[in-house]
Amino acid sequence: MTNLLSVNNYHYRRGGAEVVFLEQNKIFEKLGWTVIPFSMKHAKNETTKWENHFVNEIEYGADDGWHNKFINAFKIIYSWEAKNKLESLIDTIKPDVAHLHNIYHHLSPSILPVLKKNSVPTVMTLHDLKLICPSYLMLNASGVCEKCKGGRIYNVVTNKCMKQSLPLSSLIFSETLVHRLSKIYKKNIDTFILPSKFYLNKFIEWGWEADRLIHIPNFVDVDLLKPNYQPGKYFVFFGRLSKEKGVKTLIHAAHEANIELKIIGNGPLEEELKILVSSIGANVTFLGFQTGEALHKVIRNARAVVLPSEWYENAPMSVMEAYALGKPVIGANIGGIPELIREGETGITFESANTESLSHALIQIKNMQDKTIIEMGKTARKWIEDEYTTKKYSERLLNLYLRLGARVARSSNMEM
Repeated sequence: MTNLLSVNNYHYRRGGAEVVFLEQNKIFEKLGWTVIPFSMKHAKNETTKWENHFVNEIEYGADDGWHNKFINAFKIIYSWEAKNKLESLIDTIKPDVAHLHNIYHHLSPSILPVLKKNSVPTVMTLHDLKLICPSYLMLNASGVCEKCKGGRIYNVVTNKCMKQSLPLSSLIFSETLVHRLSKIYKKNIDTFILPSKFYLNKFIEWGWEADRLIHIPNFVDVDLLKPNYQPGKYFVFFGRLSKEKGVKTLIHAAHEANIELKIIGNGPLEEELKILVSSIGANVTFLGFQTGEALHKVIRNARAVVLPSEWYENAPMSVMEAYALGKPVIGANIGGIPELIREGETGITFESANTESLSHALIQIKNMQDKTIIEMGKTARKWIEDEYTTKKYSERLLNLYLRLGARVARSSNMEM
């Protein structure tokens, strides 16, 4: 029996990173492994017998008094609770390999020396740009920002990158400075996994050693996502309603293109976006947060999925899910999105943050013959079946774990 320690701040489907974390756990459980999750306690968490080992919930931004705010601020940099609880967990069950996802702020890198001390081969999937950009997104009020390149992380304070707050930006600067000076990530993690080639190249460009990085793309369970190739009339966006997702640009473009748009998701811009739709008279329907079959049904009946991002997206799961459901994707030419779109075969790209360019792309797909849309959907689905399945993903991870010396039997690589 092989023991996998799987680590992430949250143990529920909060975002793309959590989807990968939880689905990866299921993959290895099906392979016969013992998967030991380590996360933060939260009311929305999926139940697990290991939850007694989880750290106590921290909700940054909650109005819980200055004393707790000070304690939580320190935990961002180094959580003694996470360190001690992981040590106790490792005493209970010795992991053969540890796979980390998002650990910033809630768990903190305090857990990394514990894994090193116990000689646990450790990998970390980088779902965002946090380890080179203190504010995660490489984005400021005017757009994409790379001012911190070359170690100039003081820019996070100068530009108040964290919610335009000087105190919060100063805290994140301190966190980044301490972690970089101590080299706590680089000294204790064996390999960093990048889901997109764009992120791989960006980390190398910013001075990271190429031999510590590996590109392993994300995945979807094609058996659970049944396609419908017949094109509908409307277009759909699903994701977080926040500035970097480009939904405001999409609404304007949808109005100009005179198309019907359905928006699935919630987030800080929801009310502002609804006011915008009302003010310009766009044919847009907000469906709120959807998941599972309810979400898939809306996508299956769409003409295409739109991804109007205005930041360096990594390897968005929404593209793969759309393809698996038999739908082409209209995607912004930014970050890792273009490498997931075969121009004219599985979708089309447009200039990020450019309303006219997106409107033209929407009109192009709107006027395209149904038989062409069907062929694009089938090509997209085939690409997923060939390259981005759970079986492909598990094979790639198993090869990496073995290379790092983890006690993994080759027989674990069984049929999915």
